[in-house]
Amino acid sequence: MLRAGSVVTCIACSNLLPSRMGVKFRVPLQKLHPLSRAIHHRYTANNNPQRPPHCSAARHYTSLSRLPMRPPKSRSGGHGYQQHRSFWVARLAARLLKLRYILLGSAVGGGYTAKKTYDEWKDMFPDMSQYTWIVPDFVWELSENIDLDKLASALPELEDLAKLLPDMEKIGENFTFLKSLLSSETTGESTLRATDIPPTSAAMSDSSEKQFKKSSDKEKVDQLQEELLRTQLKYQRMLERLEKENKELRKVVLQKDDKGIHQRKVKKSLIDLYSEVLDILSDYDSNYNTQDHLPRVVVVGDQSAGKTSVLEMIAQARIFPRGSGEMMTRSPVKVTLSEGPHHVAMFKDSTREFDLGKEADLAALRHEIEIRMRKSVKEGQTVSPETISLSVKGPGIQRMVLVDLPGVISTVTTGMAADTKETIFSISKAYMQNPNAIILCIQDGSVDAERSIVTDLVSQMDPQGKRTIFVLTKVDLAEKNLASPSRIQQIVEGKLFPMKALGYFAVVTGKGSSNESIDSIKDYEEDFFQSSRLLRDGMLKAHQVTTKNLSLAVSDCFWKMVRESVEQQADAFKASRFNLETEWKNNYPRLRELDRNELFEKAKNEILDEVISLSQVTPKHWESILQKKLWERVSTHVIENIYLPAAQTTNSGTFNTTVDIKLKQWTDKQLPHKALEVAWETLQEEFARFMAEYKEKDQDDIFEKLKEAVKDESIKRHKWNERAMDSLRVIQHNALEDRSITDKSQWDAAIQFMEETLQSRLKDTDSVIADMVGPDWKQRWMSWTNRTPEQHIRNETKNELERLLKLHEDHTAYLANDEVTTVRKNLEGRGVEVDPVLIKDTWHQLYRRHFLQKALLHCNLCRRGFYYYQRHFVDSELECNDVVLFWRIQRMLAITANTLRQQLTNKEVRRLEKNVKEVLEDFGEDTEKKVQLITGRRVQLAEDLKKVREIQEKLEAFIEALHKEK
Repeated sequence: MLRAGSVVTCIACSNLLPSRMGVKFRVPLQKLHPLSRAIHHRYTANNNPQRPPHCSAARHYTSLSRLPMRPPKSRSGGHGYQQHRSFWVARLAARLLKLRYILLGSAVGGGYTAKKTYDEWKDMFPDMSQYTWIVPDFVWELSENIDLDKLASALPELEDLAKLLPDMEKIGENFTFLKSLLSSETTGESTLRATDIPPTSAAMSDSSEKQFKKSSDKEKVDQLQEELLRTQLKYQRMLERLEKENKELRKVVLQKDDKGIHQRKVKKSLIDLYSEVLDILSDYDSNYNTQDHLPRVVVVGDQSAGKTSVLEMIAQARIFPRGSGEMMTRSPVKVTLSEGPHHVAMFKDSTREFDLGKEADLAALRHEIEIRMRKSVKEGQTVSPETISLSVKGPGIQRMVLVDLPGVISTVTTGMAADTKETIFSISKAYMQNPNAIILCIQDGSVDAERSIVTDLVSQMDPQGKRTIFVLTKVDLAEKNLASPSRIQQIVEGKLFPMKALGYFAVVTGKGSSNESIDSIKDYEEDFFQSSRLLRDGMLKAHQVTTKNLSLAVSDCFWKMVRESVEQQADAFKASRFNLETEWKNNYPRLRELDRNELFEKAKNEILDEVISLSQVTPKHWESILQKKLWERVSTHVIENIYLPAAQTTNSGTFNTTVDIKLKQWTDKQLPHKALEVAWETLQEEFARFMAEYKEKDQDDIFEKLKEAVKDESIKRHKWNERAMDSLRVIQHNALEDRSITDKSQWDAAIQFMEETLQSRLKDTDSVIADMVGPDWKQRWMSWTNRTPEQHIRNETKNELERLLKLHEDHTAYLANDEVTTVRKNLEGRGVEVDPVLIKDTWHQLYRRHFLQKALLHCNLCRRGFYYYQRHFVDSELECNDVVLFWRIQRMLAITANTLRQQLTNKEVRRLEKNVKEVLEDFGEDTEKKVQLITGRRVQLAEDLKKVREIQEKLEAFIEALHKEK
């Protein structure tokens, strides 16, 4: 018996305790197991007869569980033994039934507890039913469009996957062996004593044993490395196979248009939204110190280092022009990579899609990129800072934005501009100085590392290497050419260059042929690294090789940088927008914020309204203007070359003949051209007049340069129809041949026209003579002016010639040589030296005045000569053939004006309106022209406001989509 507290327990209770625990402490009876207490009370029943014994079930369980403490009573023979045996069977059945109830109760209780726990966990999860709209509809339709059972059956079984797993036990044994080999040291004495073995033989056996152990250890290490490499390749192949199946599955899902998956409006992808923001920022003229600090992947490297090849491997297509040793990238190329059902490429400013699966489209794309690069380069330059924007979509392409820059050069060669090297450096620095730009530094592994220029440039822009990823290209050539492969290990570990980087990668981008496909290059790269000793010897790590791992790492780094910086950039543009809006409210409170394009549209409508106003000009106004301007243009020719020579004749027949001949020549050669010139000038003047009148009303001064340029360009482009000239010539010829004046009013109108013309010419002639001879005595006294020596000579010459005219009033238009000599000698006699040319010039003006005065007198006499004209001047000394000439000219002017008016209103005004529209359309498509013609702080401020608002809206939409993707 054991003592437990103040209560005495029986030996049976101590037997229930496990022997391994050992009872070295006192346990109260109340804390013992109920069965133990039942056993205790059974064996102490005689000591406390007042307490009722426990149930037989407890006693029965105890008797079955432990050996009896006392020797059992004899059960031989008799009825008593049979009764006791039947009772034992009943007790066993009761015990079994109780055990069943206990199990059943435990199962029910456990199930209830499990269900309660499940309900609690279920309540902890959020209600996802309200977020089902995020998942596209086609996801719910996958089961309808795709046979998931067939897809599941195509996946490998667990047993097949288990076969691909490495033999972990063998690898564990190898690792244990390596650990013991590297850490263990020989301690104690050798089991073999030197006394038992001769010294020479013992030394030989020890050395041979050590060599054997070294060789066996090296073989085990090689076997272990090969085992690890094979395991890694198995996993990589399996992952590639699964990725390929996943890519095909995604392509099938995206191409399911049968049930209208893509018939609804498709939202733009995240990378497309981001690319749009970058495109807007590239055209934004940054003011208020709001700079573009959004992340990009900037690809820099030495010329021919493999930049373009790395970019093509990431884009999975040979999209760039290629050349051996010459500069192919002449301007930055922004490539937006995104995932899509088809492998296509598209320029930002074009709607054409290039199918990258077709070689013809690939060649066309490369040609288009080369053309755009050459167009962007200005004359006399080699490279250009203008960016070419290109988007590439395809299954399995990592989403990011890369900018391929021109390769850095060390020497300017023949054919390049002198500042090419500095220009490339400035372009590269402009992109790399963005603190959020990811620098993809490309280094050619096949050349000496000391020849690299780009590493120094990158280390200057990113000294800490917090945003630089180093890529070593042409590793296959490097391994073949380098005598020490450990040099490659130094490069990819960042120990050879002073430049720091986030990560180091080694890639192979082809075997040197431009005709290789991307798939063949990938296979070659994979085969190379599988057999390369760089991996086998541990110089390179598995995650540092292949362009696939590179693209995954660059994409992860890109999106990490985007998430960290995009909101800060959005806040900067929000502040810039506030500053611009404040400036507009203070300076232009009553004007709408119209940008350059909106102002151009407003000016375009005003100009078209002014052109339409030309059609509202009355025919009478057109004809009066045309007739007046045409006579001003041809009057000198009519007086000097037709009327004056014909008036020198002696009779009317000769006068009419001379007039007819000269009119015919004039009509055939000059008159139609002059008429069309007059009509075109009239149209221009009327157009300018309407524009000036519109300007006086409510025109914006900001449109002056634009309207003037439109007017000049429209007039420059306008050409009259040559057929109109031929028809006009016939009309003018017929009008001039008609000599019949039908009534007195026409006769009077001809005389009035003649008189006005002669008076105008006489006034002009008097003015010319006055300028030649200078002021007269009255002007000299009143104005205190004197004649110049030349004017004095001309005045003396004039006086001498006037005396000659008084003596010969019917003198011809020209002086004879002897008359010129006489006049010169007379002047020399008065001390005036004169040149014969001056005499003739002065005579021409004096005779013109004399002739015009006589013609005016004759015109007055012909006022009553209509009666004689009707009788053809028979039996009359009065001849008025000059009046008939002026009537013919006047009638020709009226008919020509009417013809030109019809041509203007019916054809030329409409053609001018068409030309104006074409010019406006051309100007509207020419951004540089609009910038040149619509200028001012108001325009620039409205442009900045529009750009900043657009950038902010795009950034907010992108940030919202970015948060949803998270």
